[in-house]
Amino acid sequence: MKLEDSDILVSGGGIAGLIAAAAFGSAGHSVTCVDPAPPVTEEAAQGSDLRSTAFLHPSIAVLSAAGVWERLAPHATALQVMRIIDAGGKLSQARLTRDFDAAEISDQPFGWNLPNWLLKREISARLAQLQNVRFLPGTGTAGLLARDSEALATLTDGTRIRARLVIGADGRNSPVRQALGIGTRTLRYGQKALAFAVTHERLHENVSTEIHRSGGPFTLVPLPDRDGKPSSAVVWMERGTETARLSALPREAFETELNIRSAGVLGHLTQVTRLTEWPIISQIADRFTGPRTALIAEAAHVVPPIGAQGLNMSLADLNALIDLSAGDPGSAASLATYERRRRPEAMARLLGIDALNRASMISARPLRDLRAAALGGLYAIAPVRRVMMRAGLGVS
Repeated sequence: MKLEDSDILVSGGGIAGLIAAAAFGSAGHSVTCVDPAPPVTEEAAQGSDLRSTAFLHPSIAVLSAAGVWERLAPHATALQVMRIIDAGGKLSQARLTRDFDAAEISDQPFGWNLPNWLLKREISARLAQLQNVRFLPGTGTAGLLARDSEALATLTDGTRIRARLVIGADGRNSPVRQALGIGTRTLRYGQKALAFAVTHERLHENVSTEIHRSGGPFTLVPLPDRDGKPSSAVVWMERGTETARLSALPREAFETELNIRSAGVLGHLTQVTRLTEWPIISQIADRFTGPRTALIAEAAHVVPPIGAQGLNMSLADLNALIDLSAGDPGSAASLATYERRRRPEAMARLLGIDALNRASMISARPLRDLRAAALGGLYAIAPVRRVMMRAGLGVS
């Protein structure tokens, strides 16, 4: 059985895993990145990820150091304002609107939005530029023996990799996490999210809009114009029975429901990509580390898609790991520091997003009224509003 050496083994070729490989490769480490499935890099291809990712401002430094931001920037749409709308009244119309404007706390936008399929295309292209990075799509992690001195991973093609640090970026059902015997705490909501793109009558004006009624938030996130029309990505969270009903509707009937749920904030919406459906949970690993091993992204934590937190938390994981890997990547001391830095922060964000999601799911009218009043009251206090915005960005 062939044995190969690599400073870093990244298990998982999703967006977080690809960025991790680019980041450690750009920092001069030899990197092997594996994933059982090749990345789907075209919007119309079967299995493409039609969600989008909003990279908040602190994440851009990580992307720049990885050499990927220069590839992504030409395709990115700035997010200047985060707008929250409560549409929980009798007529399901927008009855309370509050804008969180990045100009209050910075001269930069909150972040930039990009389609996930495009991210995979551009980051994969960056990996191809790095001679010290091997990306092996179609190959997964079959086994892991992690010791204080080294980690030995067996791949699905029979190759064995000896690494100083194994990064588990292999999803919410992480094989690396399971190999380490690390458990998880999982919160279930009975929700799913429909993700797709739309065009609309009105300009989005770089405003990301989150509409709360019941069942979960309905979010419109700006994208570049499409065929000369303004475009946005939609994430529509509802209870699973409702997403099943919606996704089974004929196109015209679905579009009617879509426009009712959007409260008309961008004028008439037209669906322009197929629907994709994603289960919604919150989950956190009991530990983020094992010998010579660190968990990042959904292997470590999963949160509902509210406030653009998910992948930005993943890049915060990655940033911490890179900071701690200047000497011996995967040393016991560096991993202990990683655990102390990242797990409490991830837990705090998970609990906050869980509370927001449960508030957005409320169906009883008096509680929806209380939700609207709480939003209005918090927003009205300028120092509190600015603290909330900084906390959302992950900066003090």
